[in-house]
Amino acid sequence: MAEKKPILVIGGGIAGMTAAVETAEVGMNVILVEKEAYLGGRVMRTHRYFPKMCPPTCGFEINVRRIRQNPRITVHTLSTVEEITGEVGDFRARVRRRPRYVTGEVSIDDSVAKRLTSERVDEFNLGMNRTKAFYMPHAMAWPHVHVIDREALSDADAELLMKKCPPGSIDLDMTEETFTVEASAIVVATGWRPYDATKLTNLSFGEHPNILTNVMMERLAARDGPTEGEIVRPSDGAKAMNVAFVQCAGSRDENHLPYCSAVCCMGTLKQIRYLREKNPEAKATVFYIDIRTIGRQEKFYFDLLEDEHVTFTKGKVAKIAGDEGSGNLTLDVEDTIGGQNLHEEFDLVVLATGIVPNGGVPLDLPLDAYGFVDSAEGMEGVFAVGCARRPSDVSRSTKEATAAALKAIQCTSGEG
Repeated sequence: MAEKKPILVIGGGIAGMTAAVETAEVGMNVILVEKEAYLGGRVMRTHRYFPKMCPPTCGFEINVRRIRQNPRITVHTLSTVEEITGEVGDFRARVRRRPRYVTGEVSIDDSVAKRLTSERVDEFNLGMNRTKAFYMPHAMAWPHVHVIDREALSDADAELLMKKCPPGSIDLDMTEETFTVEASAIVVATGWRPYDATKLTNLSFGEHPNILTNVMMERLAARDGPTEGEIVRPSDGAKAMNVAFVQCAGSRDENHLPYCSAVCCMGTLKQIRYLREKNPEAKATVFYIDIRTIGRQEKFYFDLLEDEHVTFTKGKVAKIAGDEGSGNLTLDVEDTIGGQNLHEEFDLVVLATGIVPNGGVPLDLPLDAYGFVDSAEGMEGVFAVGCARRPSDVSRSTKEATAAALKAIQCTSGEG
């Protein structure tokens, strides 16, 4: 009897990795396609998980080990699915893979990068710093293979790399390639991106360096972030001592995102802890519509209510204005409980932007009004998980991924 066609997992974030390992460990072959040069997705850009406040590498290391040890999983990074045809049990997907310019066949010492002058914007750190054009995506990247930004690499640096790197380790003539894979079922784990804060013109993101988004704050607090974990003002490097956290930045707003992204409040509560740990005398003020924490995570919120350095003000921020001289920011807020208009100054502002689905799967999948895959009206043999379906935290995403793996196996077996 012929072996069943593999299951295709699109997206190598926490949900996609989970779906892949759970499927492979019951004996099915898996093809995992990820557009970035590394696995782990958005989770790897966070500093810590809530509510336990442990680093994302905890779960990531386990999943990487499971992938490395399982020959049933084939991973394609720097790859996107361009086209999908067929039906359940007999899908065909055309995959486009971009060149890495590093073969991965021979290890290269990181010190080589220090010799180069060519630089690029560090996408992993959301543009808050730069790396050399020959770089490791991040410290825990898997595959743990360097990447070359060919457009940023100067001719002089290209010549230096070819001279200093071991033979067979660099291929600057590497080209884009397209190939086809067959699959019996598909798991869509394409993840999310933050809402574009530049659209929030009243909040002045992009106009003042000391206005950050919540995803930028995660990188600022991380040890491998642009400031090595120090929470400082981008404008002058001074410690952030009076920080405003603006909730629902674009969310629950008919002009931007009408929905609640469910995890932003918990993210902010977590980031206040980062601030208080790094800068013990710092003060945090949260401007909110409602604080939404789920179930047992309420304690995460109640603990902060007892911190005299943390203030919660119920009111939506109408405007943020910056002072070019000091770099400070003034927020106009209507305090709906106190019944007064506030005009307060801070040295750093963090906008809690919402979750937007990445999309990008070449299938005519039913979507809801906000662009998430409508799981109630699914396509046979195709299963969406995590933030492809709805805003989700890590726990819910991994549970959905495990469930999707089971459903994918059942549908190819004629069960369920």
